[in-house]
Amino acid sequence: MGGEGHMTARPPAPGPTGPRATPGRGGPRRRGERAVERGLAFWLLLPTLVALGLVVAYPVARAVVRSLFDDPIRGEPAFVGFANYAQALWGFERVDFWNAFGNTVLFTVVTVTVETVLGLIMALVMHRAFRGRGIVRAAVLLPWALPTAVSAVMWGWMLQPSGIVNALLGTEVVWGGSEWPAKWSIMFAEIWKTSPFVALLILAGLQTIPPHLYEAAAIDGASAWKRFTSITLPLVKPALVVAVLFRTLDALRMYDLPQILTGGANNTNTLSMLVIQAATSELKQGYGGALSTLTFLFVFLCAFLLIKAFGADVFTGFGRAKGGTRQ
Repeated sequence: MGGEGHMTARPPAPGPTGPRATPGRGGPRRRGERAVERGLAFWLLLPTLVALGLVVAYPVARAVVRSLFDDPIRGEPAFVGFANYAQALWGFERVDFWNAFGNTVLFTVVTVTVETVLGLIMALVMHRAFRGRGIVRAAVLLPWALPTAVSAVMWGWMLQPSGIVNALLGTEVVWGGSEWPAKWSIMFAEIWKTSPFVALLILAGLQTIPPHLYEAAAIDGASAWKRFTSITLPLVKPALVVAVLFRTLDALRMYDLPQILTGGANNTNTLSMLVIQAATSELKQGYGGALSTLTFLFVFLCAFLLIKAFGADVFTGFGRAKGGTRQ
């Protein structure tokens, strides 16, 4: 007891268990290892970055620069600033641009909405255990496996006035002869073609849901609809978000299907078709560059808004990468 007043607490010795061994920070050796890992990651990503720069960044930058020049019949192009953009948005080409813009939005909203509902239904059917499930899955995925050009030609045959569609419906509609039948034929073909893609992504999400969750909910007396809304939809949401995002971006760039079915006739042009027509058929490289830039900005804005609407942070990890590792 008497010696306790002379005892002093010793500071902990530095080492693996001392205060310097803070988890996540480490000493000089750990920082050196991280520097080596970052250097290795950079060299591993460098070939991909170079390839992306050659096939994506350079063409986009070249199109943006070319959009600032006019399209003379003879001589060198002259710098005109944003005149090509003004021509598309509110100039004498505005009618064609806004018609193509409206068609693109219409095709995207209708096809993605219907494909999401049909894809979810098909995924739920394919997820159930029954005899011949493999054959059903193969049959459902067959339309998506066909090339778009092949399916477009096939639908063009079926939509003839004497084709199988009119025979089944008991009608005599000339599907490519007026505006709305032509638009509906494009949307029908697109929905038939890409609904299996949505179903495939949703099916992958369904297969990750543990079966015991449904068993526990059934024991608790939850109905089938309650199990669907409380278990299936929340847990399949990540796959559903990916499917909707991919299909939206794909539909906003729709080109080959309407080009083969209608060729843009009867007000069925899309933004991508307008870009190709301006840059190739009309030989307007500057105006085509402006259209491609506007299309790119529109698709990028839609993707950004969709990601934010689904509750995902687009810039996740940016603050950490800039400010260091947070504990």
